[in-house]
Amino acid sequence: MKREQFISLPRVIDRRGNLSFIEAENHIPFSIARAYWIYDVPGGQERGSHAFKSQQEVIIALSGSFDVLLDDGKEKRKHTMNRSFNALYIPNMIWRSLSNFSTNSVCLVLASEPYNETDYIRNYKTFQKSFREDSSVGLQTTFKSIIEINTYSQYHTISDCSLIEFPIIKNRAGNITPVHSNENIPFSIERVFYIYDIPSGARRGMHAHKHCHEVLIATSGSFEVEVDDGTNKKIILLNNPMMGLYIPPGVWATEKKYSSGAICLVLASEKYDSNDYINTYSDFKKYRRNGD
Repeated sequence: MKREQFISLPRVIDRRGNLSFIEAENHIPFSIARAYWIYDVPGGQERGSHAFKSQQEVIIALSGSFDVLLDDGKEKRKHTMNRSFNALYIPNMIWRSLSNFSTNSVCLVLASEPYNETDYIRNYKTFQKSFREDSSVGLQTTFKSIIEINTYSQYHTISDCSLIEFPIIKNRAGNITPVHSNENIPFSIERVFYIYDIPSGARRGMHAHKHCHEVLIATSGSFEVEVDDGTNKKIILLNNPMMGLYIPPGVWATEKKYSSGAICLVLASEKYDSNDYINTYSDFKKYRRNGD
């Protein structure tokens, strides 16, 4: 029987705010089919109380704190999540519940499977019976991006940047916003990173990508994103955890005017590659004219 495992995530310390990131099948042992975040959880409420037949998950406290209660059919364990750079990997066939949420806490979950109600075990007695009958490791699924890399990404404009309204699953025990790779975003999630502990007046971003597509979400607080295609600019305010800003490659982006306690979550189509970044505006203007 596989056990849960803590994962110490990379942490990039920066006076403009700290950044942690996760890459599919690198820091975590699965492809990311789905990401969702839990927020607005009232005091005293509990989330989860189920197991999965196949799905594996990674849980992160983007802000605040909460407890993760686990039961593998033989032993019960409790883990407190209160650091943004620590992740908890939970394999399939472990009963889990989340409790003791602090005020304004946000829980990020990365999942190996798209939503499938038949994969859930919601009755504890059924879980105990399933555990006795079959404690094998579940399946892992690999997803292929539907995005074809645009050789002429330098021709994307600010008109290609768009706001995406994600679903919200409302519950008296808190809200959930889910995102599925290749469904409500136009790419497979290969990397997830988030910026936190952002001081007042900080500006982040200030670069463009040659190939990477991104979606930015304010899971807590608010901030502005200025997008620039070398000719035109526009500013978009992100202040709702169910709204994401899609930014294609070839567009310069700057994040600014962060509110106190803001968290910027980014879903990316590519693993980190320093060669994909355009880090100076003069190089960006050249790229817009000539490409690579």
